[in-house]
Amino acid sequence: MGAVLGGVVQALAPWPVRLALLGPLAAVVLLRETGMISLRVPENRRLVPEHVLNRGRVLGGVQFGFEMGTGMRTYSPSSLPHLVLAALLLAVPWTGALAAGAGFAAARWIMAAASIAHSDDGSWTTLWRANSRLLATATAVAAIASLAAGLAMEYGLPYG
Repeated sequence: MGAVLGGVVQALAPWPVRLALLGPLAAVVLLRETGMISLRVPENRRLVPEHVLNRGRVLGGVQFGFEMGTGMRTYSPSSLPHLVLAALLLAVPWTGALAAGAGFAAARWIMAAASIAHSDDGSWTTLWRANSRLLATATAVAAIASLAAGLAMEYGLPYG
């Protein structure tokens, strides 16, 4: 669905206009993820039920990832998914949309599986909180750099 909608938007809006929207959004996301500004992101403020995780690493992780990835239920600690959505609508070709979907699903599954596998004593949460700002910053920088490099290659712009 996102690939189709993105194709329509990209066909109707010229590249400079799409880039003029995407660039500042990427900057705002980076500022938010580094903690330099505080903005609320749209989210469906409901938790995935615990019984989902009790279905095991594979089935539970897949269902958890699906429910979070589709926005059916989730708190959103990051604005990066919103940047990915904007990039899919404004700039990423349909093949990139498929890759982004697969990557997002894999990342959600890995996070859920790692959490389940870590321990039951709450140390995962403690470890996550202790490193959350560093992880958020590193993830935002990597995501934005990857997006910029991918778009530069796709549209023949100088990069590197």
